[in-house]
Amino acid sequence: MAALWMRRALIVVACAWSAWLAGCGSSVESAFAPTRAIAFGDSVAYLGDAAGMGRYTVDDGSVNNWTLTVAQNYGLTLASTAAGGLSYAHGNARISATPDAAGNPATPTVTQQIDTFLATQAATPGDLVLISAGTGDLIAGMAQVQAGTLTPDAYVAQAAQAGRDLADQIQRLSDAGMHVVVSGVYRLGRTPWATAIGQTALLSDASQGGASNAFNDALKVRLQNLGLGARVRYAEIANYVNPVDDGTYHPVLLANMTAPVCNSVDAGAGIGIGAGEVNSALCTSATLADADLNDYLFADKVYLTPEANRLIGQQVYDFLRDTW
Repeated sequence: MAALWMRRALIVVACAWSAWLAGCGSSVESAFAPTRAIAFGDSVAYLGDAAGMGRYTVDDGSVNNWTLTVAQNYGLTLASTAAGGLSYAHGNARISATPDAAGNPATPTVTQQIDTFLATQAATPGDLVLISAGTGDLIAGMAQVQAGTLTPDAYVAQAAQAGRDLADQIQRLSDAGMHVVVSGVYRLGRTPWATAIGQTALLSDASQGGASNAFNDALKVRLQNLGLGARVRYAEIANYVNPVDDGTYHPVLLANMTAPVCNSVDAGAGIGIGAGEVNSALCTSATLADADLNDYLFADKVYLTPEANRLIGQQVYDFLRDTW
């Protein structure tokens, strides 16, 4: 069984930027023109709330989240539900488990976000759903590893299960007739956070026993096994944000790929990596360590700058136009 799983995983991973959905045997729809943008997920997709909590990037007044870039390229609007829009994503959210990455049990999971949407909105074939999830789960699991309540092997297994859980939620949306784009997690082992805590291997590549690729591989295999190719696209941002070592993929290339640009320290739980850490949800143009914001990949030790978000969003949009 393990050999079969790995064979399937390798087939999926070999099809970069979701070619497994468009060029590995699944049908491709022609000229999909979405009429509405909807989002679910964690901090990577979060668009802020009415209480003033910002996005997990830099609040500089720009289009600073990848979901916004995709939506605007299609001529669509997207805003948080708190602002009257259809982005249900919440900062630090996990896929199905609670509490969230920062220890808050009240944060709606991705599953609960989708529950709310399906109970209150009518899904249509013109809906474009954008999902980023998994980062909150990996942060929460690493806290357990650091506390000694979860072994590294169990952590990787937990990450893989979270990937499968996300695929099951995507099936619900696909079954409702919606078009869904899901981004995997980028390799958290290559973040400033992983370097700071000495967990680059455990948080990174599956070949090293790491959790990020375990999550992505399990998600892709589950999506393939569920047969969701027609209306689902997987955006391979891991190999765009963190290129493989042989340079096969074209990465985000910015001058500073290793240090956070924000200095907005949060005395509380923040992004879930500990108290007294930089929290990009509090970051503005007035709380930057360097005025050359667009030279940086990372806003804090985990989340990305507006420029990185725009580059990812443009890459996702170009991919969708090529395959839908």
